[in-house]
Amino acid sequence: MATASHHEHAAHSHQHGPDCGHPQIPHGDHMDYSHDGHLHRAHSGHWDECEPGKHTEHQSHEHQHGPACGHQQVQHGDHVDYLHNGHRHAAHDGHWDDH
Repeated sequence: MATASHHEHAAHSHQHGPDCGHPQIPHGDHMDYSHDGHLHRAHSGHWDECEPGKHTEHQSHEHQHGPACGHQQVQHGDHVDYLHNGHRHAAHDGHWDDH
């Protein structure tokens, strides 16, 4: 799994949780919440930005994600990721990356 960098999201008063209305994304040993096109994670009493440090190609992924593929879509910056088998897939140079 790709390493993530964690930077505090300053002035974030919203409290994420199972009923907050933002998509929940399992990420290693914690849960991320998709909010305003980026991911938040709880950390020591505040919220961090939680983004992958690098892109890791998902090997042997024949499924083609798209608006009608049935997987939850999550806006992530300038593109859409798809939640699939507990992680996010992002289109990248003709393949799918694991986030």
